[in-house]
Amino acid sequence: QIFNQHNAEALNLEQAFYRMAQTEPNLDHDVSWFLLPSYWAKTVVALISFLCFANSYDGDFVFDDSEAIINNKDLRAETPLGDLWYHDFWGSKLSSNTSHKSYRPLTVLTFRINYFFAGGFYPVGFHVINIILHCTISVLMVDVFSILLGGLQFSNKGRRLNLAPKSSLLAALLFAVHPVHTECVAGIVGRADLLCALFFLLSFLGYCKAFRENKEGHTFSVFWVLVSVILGAIAMLCKEQGITILGLNAVFDALVINKINLLELIQKLLRKDKSLENAGLLRKGLLFRITLLMSGGASILYIRWRIMGTGPPAFTEVDNPASFADSLFVRAINYNYYYSLNAWLLLCPWWLCFDWSMGCIPLIKSVSDWRIIALAALWFCLISLICQALCSEDSHKRRILTLGLGFLIIPFLPASNLFFRVGFVIAERVIYLPSIGYCILFTYGFSLLSKQAKKKKILAVAVLGILLINVMRCALRSSQWRSEEQLFRSALSVCPLNAKVHYNVGKNLADKGNQSAAIKYYREAVRLNPKYVHAMNNLGNILKERNELHEAEELLSLAVQIQPDFAAAWMNLGIVQNSLRRFEEAEQSYWTAIKHRKKYPDCYYNLGRLYADLNRHIDALNAWRNATVLKPEHSLAWNNMIILLDNTGNLAQAEAVGREALELIPNDHSLMFSLANVLGKSQKYKESEALFLKAIKANPNAASYHGNLAVLYHRWGNLDLAKKHYEVSLKLDPMAPGTKENYNLLRRKLEQLQKKGG
Repeated sequence: QIFNQHNAEALNLEQAFYRMAQTEPNLDHDVSWFLLPSYWAKTVVALISFLCFANSYDGDFVFDDSEAIINNKDLRAETPLGDLWYHDFWGSKLSSNTSHKSYRPLTVLTFRINYFFAGGFYPVGFHVINIILHCTISVLMVDVFSILLGGLQFSNKGRRLNLAPKSSLLAALLFAVHPVHTECVAGIVGRADLLCALFFLLSFLGYCKAFRENKEGHTFSVFWVLVSVILGAIAMLCKEQGITILGLNAVFDALVINKINLLELIQKLLRKDKSLENAGLLRKGLLFRITLLMSGGASILYIRWRIMGTGPPAFTEVDNPASFADSLFVRAINYNYYYSLNAWLLLCPWWLCFDWSMGCIPLIKSVSDWRIIALAALWFCLISLICQALCSEDSHKRRILTLGLGFLIIPFLPASNLFFRVGFVIAERVIYLPSIGYCILFTYGFSLLSKQAKKKKILAVAVLGILLINVMRCALRSSQWRSEEQLFRSALSVCPLNAKVHYNVGKNLADKGNQSAAIKYYREAVRLNPKYVHAMNNLGNILKERNELHEAEELLSLAVQIQPDFAAAWMNLGIVQNSLRRFEEAEQSYWTAIKHRKKYPDCYYNLGRLYADLNRHIDALNAWRNATVLKPEHSLAWNNMIILLDNTGNLAQAEAVGREALELIPNDHSLMFSLANVLGKSQKYKESEALFLKAIKANPNAASYHGNLAVLYHRWGNLDLAKKHYEVSLKLDPMAPGTKENYNLLRRKLEQLQKKGG
């Protein structure tokens, strides 16, 4: 049997727990569930949480992982560690106007450690750490829920007692297998939420450790209160939500340690009753501890504000359309609708999406919209729960409901748009901590149903079924996070109106070379959001490569009209105008791109190509030189400089540039080839030969490499070697320009030599 497995040890434990719970009713009385020793309960939770997400261990870097990890210079050894404290989560300076202002230096530090030990960007190590973190957090939840559901009581030896072992196990399992957590665990950037949750829980447990019970009542340790504040600060340095633990610790102190009746306290405050001390406000050091928590929190926020600066992050309307609505009514009603959707994801986490922006959730603009029902249902439930939490005569019920609502609402406040604009509509990752409150309320609801139900085993089997369904859903969802293609396609059925989903599917297809399919998705993204400049830019690029220049120009021109500082679109518009031989307009577009992005090596490279086409050789060389200064590994710019100098007869200068380039990029075979050509013309045959052979070794299937080496041997007089490489070149590319003529010349020369020898 799976219910109340009464071996001798469990029975003794249960009886001991019930004897300890003398001051208030025990939640486990009404729960038909497993009763396991603490270490077994934690082992079960760890194994099941691992089972849910294990298949994500060898997934790729997906979605935001590219910007936060692969393109983040803060992970590389050449970036000083001190810079992490002045950069945002994405590696930008916090003082920059373009900074996201997400200040999570400790999370970035763990990414850097991952990168160091892996010796590069290998995602397995990153994923494994995320899975381990979630398992650790789920195990800690057993202790956290035992306190939240069973209260904080101690044995005579000062050891904390678990007075709700069955309920805490159920709540921890619900947390461990909740599918909404998949983004945090399977998506590597979700580590910010995991680390924040880890130190959030440690701060709470540290605060609980500050109390001991003796015959005189509660005593407390200032040391552990301060440790709790420090752990809260560490949680905030992993992700901003972490600071909310200080508020929750204060709520826990008031309700559990001091057993304050909130309704009674509010009534006394309204009556201006001077007997507040009797209400517990000043008893047992509560005021002193809350002062410590508030002072610590204020200090942490001040230091963060000083580092981050006062400027808010610059979000756009597509990130959070409700926050840009002119009407206060529209903003308020949509924010509340978003809250109801977050609540629904906790209750029924079936429709999950990596991104909920860009039309995924159309704005509610009038009270006649049927979605108002969801908003009304949310507030009906919340108000009912709040009334029960405040007005119930059962102190046990008041405590659990208040703590459940506190853990549900308080960690969600930074994402609520109430204090500042956030850069998303819905983000599953921000529900990781609020789901603690959901698990408390679910478990309490299950205990109430168990108390009323005649067939308790059927109810327990139903909950087991929910857990099993969630495990399967986690496994399925984490497999979707293994690759961008699966992740993006999974969102099409959930958010078909989301332009970003179509954009990402199109980008993924374009990266794989499937341009025709990519065009279809880019067009749909632009149709859904006619101001989606990134989709216009990418679509314009593909059309440019397919020589559909006029439509490409229309799209790129529209993109820069909508966003005049979009440097990439200006550059691509310049490339199209250059192809249409509208050189003056192209030059102007390139310089506009550079004006909006000062350090833009690719734009300088394309500007150089334009000048080369116009025979403005000095300007071309200067543009390419700028490209290599900004990006020393810009191989194409170096090559073009060498070739232009070679073609204009400046062999000595071409040789100097070639040698400089190879010092910076020693393994670039195209640079070896270009310099080898220059050295051959300068009659430095031996050095030229060595470079040609090195280039061929690096890229043996390049017909031009063999063809030009053959020309070198031809000039040098090594005719047999010349014949060999001409033949290899023609085999690789029978249509290679000039090679067949040179080969025929060589054959005639060899025939003449044979006749003379004969």
